[in-house]
Amino acid sequence: MSVIEKRRLERFSLKLPARLFVVDENQDKETIDLVTSDICSGGAFVETHQRLPVGTEVKIDLILPLDELKKELEKLKGRKTLIKVSGAVIRSNERGMAICFDERFRILPIRE
Repeated sequence: MSVIEKRRLERFSLKLPARLFVVDENQDKETIDLVTSDICSGGAFVETHQRLPVGTEVKIDLILPLDELKKELEKLKGRKTLIKVSGAVIRSNERGMAICFDERFRILPIRE
């Protein structure tokens, strides 16, 4: 029996370091350090025991280690890039939470 894939976007099993910020104007900003388990251009699943309610708005900083990517990026070797995205929690389970990205993002070099 085969599993039918319902996703529209190709998903990649990438373990990227991430820092999640809860967007809530009524309280102090909560920050959670975590790692993605898989990611696509529309969202990511993050493994965590500190799950947030569905609908929680978040901002996420993803660190993309360019020195670990394919040979095409050889000229960028040894550098890292920060990808800043925002979105909302759309589902959670005992493993973690799924976050749907919106269209706001920024890609910045990390100066070391």
